[in-house]
Amino acid sequence: MSSTNPSACVLVEHDGAVATVTLNRPLRRNALTSRLIRELSAAMARLTDDARVRAVVLTGAGQAFCAGLDLRELGETGDNMRSAGPSAGDNAPWHRPAKPVIAAVNGPAVTGGLEIVLHCDFVIASEAARFGDTHARVGVLPGWGLSYLLPQAVGVRRAREMSLTGRLIGAEEALTWGLVNRVVEGEDLLATAREAARQIAELDPEIAAEYLALYRDNAASTLAEAARRESSRSLAWAERMFRPEGVAARADALIERGRAQN
Repeated sequence: MSSTNPSACVLVEHDGAVATVTLNRPLRRNALTSRLIRELSAAMARLTDDARVRAVVLTGAGQAFCAGLDLRELGETGDNMRSAGPSAGDNAPWHRPAKPVIAAVNGPAVTGGLEIVLHCDFVIASEAARFGDTHARVGVLPGWGLSYLLPQAVGVRRAREMSLTGRLIGAEEALTWGLVNRVVEGEDLLATAREAARQIAELDPEIAAEYLALYRDNAASTLAEAARRESSRSLAWAERMFRPEGVAARADALIERGRAQN
């Protein structure tokens, strides 16, 4: 098993045909800086081109999966919002590889972190996982397709509840809602996700890629229009209403609210 520089924001480990990608800012709950977003996109691009890799597991270091956009950078420059949003030219956290990505959610996955989960092909969660959408409370609109993908996963009424209340839902509730496939104990999370990845890796890579493309293309037949609409409105909102200094005014209250829901 090999890994990249441990000081990187994104770590990649290889074990046979399975790659494990880890968001690596544990002291900041793996919050998304512009650097982390760039490194994640680059890592996924490399794995796409790596013929040895047949399945990818995506997880977070420490106690969180991903807390969303880093509020410190968002409040200072907003560069991570521009990296994550429609001006980046993509409506996804990465250029999607032609191989399955399994989310191994080890803790809170909030806002941008929730969007990352939604872009994975299926989701295995630990009992400590929490899911929430706080875009509205931060004062931004999503730009990675959440307004289409979340209703697709949990139904439109539950999606509206999550987005408009900002309530965090636990792993078992997420399982009931259809947001995750399985819930396991924390110590079993990576082993369970990697075993699923190994089972996928047993398939002929061409049929696996074709099957995955069929699912994705059928889902994207309406996603493309929805993503363009979300992208356009997110960018317009950011240009008209977003001010970095406004984030700081909301950040402390948002952090305390999240702690109260854990």
